[in-house]
Parts: sequence; C-alpha cells; structure tokens
Amino acid sequence: MSTYRERLSPSAAMWLLPPVGAFMAGASLFPLGIGLAAGVAIAVAVAVVLALLRTQPEITVGPAGLRAGKAFLEAEHLGEIEALDAGATRAALGPELRADAWLLQRSWIRTAVRVEVRDEADTTPYWVVSTRHPADLAGALIRCRDAVDQEGQAAHSEQTGWPPSS
Repeated sequence: MSTYRERLSPSAAMWLLPPVGAFMAGASLFPLGIGLAAGVAIAVAVAVVLALLRTQPEITVGPAGLRAGKAFLEAEHLGEIEALDAGATRAALGPELRADAWLLQRSWIRTAVRVEVRDEADTTPYWVVSTRHPADLAGALIRCRDAVDQEGQAAHSEQTGWPPSS
C-alpha cells in the first residue's frame, strides 16, 4: 500500500523571524559589549530556527491511518473524504465550520482535505487538514480506507461463508 507524507513547512515570511530576532537581541545588548551582543544574537537566531523546524507538523497516511501533527485517525474510522480548493477551504474554515471539528490549519496554505470521522465513540464529526496537495492526500486516504474496507469484507466472508462460492 502506498503512503503519503507532507511536511507543512513555515511560510517564507516566518523565516524573517531568526534574523529580526537576532538583530533585536544583539541591538539591545550592544551597550554591554559587542562580544556579548554577537553571542546572544547568534544564540537567538539558532533557537528561533530550531523552533521553526521543530514545530512544523507532518501529515502521513499509511496502512494504519492518518497522522496529522500529533493526532491520529485509524484507517477503519475514515469516512467521506473531500479535497477542498481555496474557496471551499475558506468556507470550511469559516461559515461551515463546526465547533467540534478537529483542525490542522496553516493560514499560508490555501487548500485542505476534509475527512469524516466514522467512530461512534468520538464526538469529532470531521477533520480539516491543510495541505498543499489536496488531491494527492485525498487519494491516499481513499486508498487507505478502501484497503481496510476490503480486508473487513474478506474477513466477514470467511466467517460467514458469504458470498457462497460456486
């Protein structure tokens, strides 16, 4: 079974944070000495870069299901799957949004996928996951869901003997 993997990297504007933060830290400490200011500026720049890299969520689809950031939805609980273009994403995150939906949303990514949750024990009706490749993610999720559905049907057929073999 094929897998899907995407990292939601920070926007281009967010990469301005390390140099701006380094400059601000260095400038504020410059009166205490150029060595101290340079050292703190470098430390701040490195810390901000590491924070940006560490906090970027990853979306993966595998045989077990969908992992979006730290959340996981098992394959057997995947319901209807819909790739959303920019307009549909705006509507899904605006007037159509339910308060009990689960979101992995990045404002600089204009497209998403909506995944219905088919789990009676879960009160979350659906997930909306930002992605730069909604058709690819939706396709991987559909293949994952269909593979689980086929396995369940095969197991049911073995247990019940239905459909009868000729």
